[in-house]
Amino acid sequence: MACRHRLLLENAQQLVLVCGRGEEYLRRDGAASLALLPGASLVVGLDGCIKAVGQADVIRNQFSGATFERIIDCSGKCVLPGLVDAHTHPVWAGDRVHEFAMKLAGASYMEIHQAGGGIHFTVEHTRKASEEELFNTFKHRLERMRRAGSTLVECKSGYGLNLETELKMLRVIERAKKSMDIGISSTYCGAHSVPKGKTATEATDDIINNHLPKLKELKLSGEIHVNNIDVFCEKGVFDLDSTRRILQAGKDIGLQINFHGDELHPMKSAELGAELGARAISHLEEVSDEGITAMARAKCAAVLLPTTAYMLRLKQPPARKMLEEGVIVALGSDFNPNAYCFSMPMVMHLACVNMKMSMNEALAAATINAAYALGKSDTHGSIETGKQGDLVIINSSRWEHLIYQFGGHEALIDYVIVKGKVVYQNERCGTMSSY
Repeated sequence: MACRHRLLLENAQQLVLVCGRGEEYLRRDGAASLALLPGASLVVGLDGCIKAVGQADVIRNQFSGATFERIIDCSGKCVLPGLVDAHTHPVWAGDRVHEFAMKLAGASYMEIHQAGGGIHFTVEHTRKASEEELFNTFKHRLERMRRAGSTLVECKSGYGLNLETELKMLRVIERAKKSMDIGISSTYCGAHSVPKGKTATEATDDIINNHLPKLKELKLSGEIHVNNIDVFCEKGVFDLDSTRRILQAGKDIGLQINFHGDELHPMKSAELGAELGARAISHLEEVSDEGITAMARAKCAAVLLPTTAYMLRLKQPPARKMLEEGVIVALGSDFNPNAYCFSMPMVMHLACVNMKMSMNEALAAATINAAYALGKSDTHGSIETGKQGDLVIINSSRWEHLIYQFGGHEALIDYVIVKGKVVYQNERCGTMSSY
């Protein structure tokens, strides 16, 4: 009986492997020259994992007697790994379009925050929203991210700031994990802001004594599986000592440390993260030279967010210095009511133009390094045998068009594939096939 497989992608003009030797991440030199195969094909098995990658004629001979649920001719097209968005806040109610006008008029992020806007505005609306309402908007946002090529997304809570609403958000994320064809790494971010009526110390005690024990209980019962713990380490929010206490308590119950640091003020967050064994730190616009050195030594990924620096008119994070010092640089969209961007191709473009990254470095940062930041680079972030079959096919003979065409991804992306299953197909490619 002929062996059956899920998917065959044939004759790609370029197959962008990103990694070719099972690398966990790519530092500067590795990111500068990505692994690439011209005239290549690949096979995804029924288990959703890549079974073979190679020259088109070799794959054709190797699988001459096999049958496939789907075959896509990729002649003249490029195949890339599914993009990984390493930082998002996608579960919330009530948009903040009115605050965009305030920012354009000169109000700073912290001025809006202190006036009851920002995170607190979203918290108020999210607390009132039903779980079903939150799930429906979250699902729609994930679908938009997926159409832009993201197949693995980090998703935070953090607009509850009380146990009840934080758990409501985490249940919504858990539901999407189980019901949608997209990878999700979930993050508890109860320390996103200090709740009204509490001091930072009181909020810290509440998280350590009440929130985290409940998360541990729900994990043991199989109801909610959280991957990461996050804190907004910032002047006027959670200081270094409170951040240390929360992150250590999260680590003690098995969560990866992946937190906001050194965004608006230099806080020595990078040094703290390196000391605690953090998997990743986000933002880092105000990171110190010592912090960069510490992160490189600790293999702690820097998740840079070009949309935030762009929209808040902050100075850009020092991406070039980080790369030169050997930091593992990743990218995220920071999708949230303050930075409303679903598109990792646009994030990569901004990283190249505003942070002076090369296109190769940006793609590595949005694939293998973003996967590493989530502890998932053994299964995601590159096209290699044994990895999950998450792929993007673009209608271009050069992969760089995915970054070069600023805002052009909707016309450029032909297919998005998760575990070998087509989850998005551009309407010009015909109707979707069912399985």
